Amino acid sequence: MVPNEYQPSASVLALAGKLFQLAREGRAEELGAYLEAGAPADLTNEKGDSLIMLAAYYGHAEIVKKLLQHGADPNRVNDRGQSPLAGAVFKGSEDVVQALLAGGADPDLGTPSARTTAHMFGRSELLGKA
Repeated sequence: MVPNEYQPSASVLALAGKLFQLAREGRAEELGAYLEAGAPADLTNEKGDSLIMLAAYYGHAEIVKKLLQHGADPNRVNDRGQSPLAGAVFKGSEDVVQALLAGGADPDLGTPSARTTAHMFGRSELLGKA
C-alpha cells in the first residue's frame, strides 16, 4: 500500500537544504555537480521557491544559466505568485534579468509581474524591449 503523501527522509531533506543554500550563496560549481548527478533543476522549498528563484533573487547569473541549461523553468512562480524575473528586477540584477529573459522568462507573469516591478522601482531599463 502506498501512503497518500510522500514523506522524504531526513537525508533527502538535508540534501535539498544544501542545494538551496548553494543557490543562495552562488556556489555554481558545486550546484552544477549536483545537477550533473541528477538533482532536479526545478526543486522547490516549502514556500514554493525554486532553485532558480533563489539564485535570481540573490543575483547569481551563472547559477541561473546553469539551472536553465538543466531544464529549470524560468516562469515557475512561488506560493506568493512571485516570479524569478520579478525578483531579479526588484534586486536590480541586470545580468540575472538578461539570463532569465534569454531563457524564456515572461515579464508579464506573476504578482506583481517583472514589468510592474520595474515600473514601481524605476528600473524599466532592465527589461529593455521585453
